[in-house]
Amino acid sequence: MSRINTNVQSLIGQRVLGQNNSTLNTSLERLSTGLRINRGKDDPAGLIASENLRSEKAAISAAIGNAERADQVVNIAEGGLQEINSLLIEVQSLVGQSANEAGLSEDEKKANQLQIDSILQTIDRIASTTSFQGTKLLNGTYDFTTSGVAATVADFQINGAKLAFGENTDVDVLVTQSAQHGALFLSTGANLTLGGNTSALVFELGGALGTREFTFGQSAAITDIATQVNKFSDVTGVSAVASGAYIELKSTEFGDDEYVSFKVNDAGGLSAAVFLQSTTGENDIDNTTAGTLFSALTEVRDAGQDVGAVINGVAAVSDGKNVRVNTDFLDVQFELTDGGAQNLNKIDALTITGGGAQFNLGPNVDILNQVSLGIGNVAARNLGTLTNGYLDQLGSSQGNNVVDGNLTGAQNIVNDAINQVSTLRGRLGAFQKNTIGATIRSLGVAFENTSAAESAIRDTDFAEETAALTRAQILVQSATQVLGIANSQPQNALALLG
Repeated sequence: MSRINTNVQSLIGQRVLGQNNSTLNTSLERLSTGLRINRGKDDPAGLIASENLRSEKAAISAAIGNAERADQVVNIAEGGLQEINSLLIEVQSLVGQSANEAGLSEDEKKANQLQIDSILQTIDRIASTTSFQGTKLLNGTYDFTTSGVAATVADFQINGAKLAFGENTDVDVLVTQSAQHGALFLSTGANLTLGGNTSALVFELGGALGTREFTFGQSAAITDIATQVNKFSDVTGVSAVASGAYIELKSTEFGDDEYVSFKVNDAGGLSAAVFLQSTTGENDIDNTTAGTLFSALTEVRDAGQDVGAVINGVAAVSDGKNVRVNTDFLDVQFELTDGGAQNLNKIDALTITGGGAQFNLGPNVDILNQVSLGIGNVAARNLGTLTNGYLDQLGSSQGNNVVDGNLTGAQNIVNDAINQVSTLRGRLGAFQKNTIGATIRSLGVAFENTSAAESAIRDTDFAEETAALTRAQILVQSATQVLGIANSQPQNALALLG
């Protein structure tokens, strides 16, 4: 075929050369950028997948940063609490020294009190100044806010609660088992009637704190017996109430660990009195020892019982009148009143309306990836318990000062405060180790795997692409030469013109 106007072979060569140039340009672009996908047309499905993975990587990276920032916040709070703990131990030492009344002068006691006053002021200052980027950490800023606290709740502490945006959380306590004292009835009549004027009733009374032996003579009034037992309640953990012809011996606290034991060491000729377990006020304890005579010289013992409760559908851990649940969504503990712990009722304990330190430790911004942490106010007026009192009561002119105050009460307050601060430190430490630490490690692995998946889709395989580049270069050179031949073919038609 000898046509001049239309060179079909040249057109084919041009088309193929253009395709080979396009392939060569693509390989050059991929090798220069290091990306297999530079625009949507390179791999539409791969682009969608890789962009989703890039978004996940950004979210995971932000979550790792959040966890590291949370660790820094807790570190600062822990530093303040550590110093407060050291100060409380110093107060403990000063209270103990001041109790050595005969060995201390009045001036030394006053000097100890001055130190305690200074420590209390320092604790308040640490509580009000410990901060992270201007946000106070130990003054109650990150404590939870509540409303509608039930009258049967003596005290409570909210350690953590996840709240959906704009919502409150109601906390209900269903008492399923009543709290009980260890309790026994001692029946003697209005006065002891012993076998002879020289006879004596000797018995050993024990409780969770210890035991004590008591001796009473002929015609001792039961009110006197109760008074003497109550004088040693701090030693035995047992109190006594005289009523009519009997004495109720009862553990000072509720719970499985509390008990009352009674053993007659010398009956003193007593034969009429009997020893009964309590049947009133203690959930109808069986009278298994009814009619037992003192002369039997056997020990009678009755243990208490922890309250049983369910909090928001979760079985609670209990100790005496105290109940607690610790779940991912709610970590709260209550001390119930005597009435609340002994009655099998549902208690609308309180409503959590907000507050707490909220950290988002996951790639998604939702309640499942959030962690809440309650940090209460650790000022001196808040360290301690409702039962024993608070730390500020050790100040000058207060009832538990070390100059002329109740030192036993002061030590109880300091013990409660130390336990409170150390418990908070332990909770923060567990949060750092088990929540933040595990989260950072888990997110690090997720980031690595997500990056690997995104790289497999988006990044250039240089071994494969250099081979494609070499092939494209050869094809371009070949197509160029072929096109030159195709363009020269129409010149052959000139030979026909002679």
